[in-house]
Amino acid sequence: MEERHRKILQRNRSNLVKDLDPSSLYDGLIENGVFTQDMVDEIKSCATRREQARKLVVDLETRGSRAFPLFLQCLQETGQHSLAELLRNGAPAIQLQPATPTQAVRPVLQPLPVSSPMDVDKQRKDDVPVYPMPRPSTTPTPSPEGEYRLRPQGRTRRDSIQSYKMDASPCGHCLIINNVEFDPQSELSNRRGSNIDCDKLESRFKALNFIVDVKTNLKQRQIKHELSALSKKDHSQYDCCVVIMLSHGTEVSHNRFPGAVYGVDGQHVPVQYITNYLNGQHCPSLQGKPKLFFIQACGGGEKDTGFEVSPDEVEPSIGGADDQTDAIPTSSSSDSLSTSDELDARPTLPTPSDILVSYSTFPGYVSWRDTQSGSWYVETLYRILDENASTDDLVTMLMMVNHEVSQNSAKGLYKQMPGSFNFLRKLLYFQSQA
Repeated sequence: MEERHRKILQRNRSNLVKDLDPSSLYDGLIENGVFTQDMVDEIKSCATRREQARKLVVDLETRGSRAFPLFLQCLQETGQHSLAELLRNGAPAIQLQPATPTQAVRPVLQPLPVSSPMDVDKQRKDDVPVYPMPRPSTTPTPSPEGEYRLRPQGRTRRDSIQSYKMDASPCGHCLIINNVEFDPQSELSNRRGSNIDCDKLESRFKALNFIVDVKTNLKQRQIKHELSALSKKDHSQYDCCVVIMLSHGTEVSHNRFPGAVYGVDGQHVPVQYITNYLNGQHCPSLQGKPKLFFIQACGGGEKDTGFEVSPDEVEPSIGGADDQTDAIPTSSSSDSLSTSDELDARPTLPTPSDILVSYSTFPGYVSWRDTQSGSWYVETLYRILDENASTDDLVTMLMMVNHEVSQNSAKGLYKQMPGSFNFLRKLLYFQSQA
């Protein structure tokens, strides 16, 4: 597909997902060679109309140069004129030969020809053999690509990646631990502005149909107790679980997930222990379901001054003079907890699946927080979820967060780079907001 047409689809994806009737388009898209029957069957396997519409639009962007005008034609033929007009207004006039009506049939898979080593040597290294797509009509009608390229064996097609089931109501539990006021003996400063972060995330995840539980100013022992209580809940009727940690942090030795967060008593809990509470072994009712952890805390004490880039790569900064960090000096040991009675503290557990940990900053570096508007990371995450959760998957949105936060500067000098440790096996789309 031409880049200009792809951008039109991306700009209008939200409206297409909201209003498109995909079921009426399938026959026409198959007859015109835009999709194969297998691709349509895969789209139909999505649970809801919105999910089918989203997958149809995303897959459409991978098709050939005629996919866009043929899609407009199918919209017109099925009476979806407003959507066709919406897309047409963003595109130059398109000249399209009338399609010859044909009977929809399942394409026949053709055997691959066998080439001798001599024949292979004659081909360019980057030249992949192509084979025409068989047509069901005696009147040739070119497919969007004109021909299909042979996909290398062993590689998963982008359009075959599945999505997690996310249609339970409520979707699942969301635990927010917000540590603001620290004990004087902890020698940790109070985290002004953290309540702003907490309020934003509470409202956002409620809008995403989660049961949100907020706990404030917890000691290390209380953090462990809340995580243990969450792991003992029955999550069978839910599709997802979210844990959000807002606190001071530090860098610790680890074998899986870096970093640790502090209780208000100055004792820390490693992130890898936090994730273990909800892994498949310790919380069976969450097996195979996504477990999401968002960590707004420093990963260490280093400050990143960035590097010079060309002026056209720099965007306006939102950093201010009142920015603070959540950094604590690096811990000299891997853990200050007694682990003899902790079933989640075994370093020999395999790396858990279906877990994503999103950090506000790169391991080892500080995380910046404005005392008036909250942390850079949470403020950006809140807005990206608000604007894009109805159309984009979580990993894509976190990349948007990474990009935007990386443009900020604290005190005109220091930078911040969020990142994720992603062990999800499928795409994750939150429920559409009301």
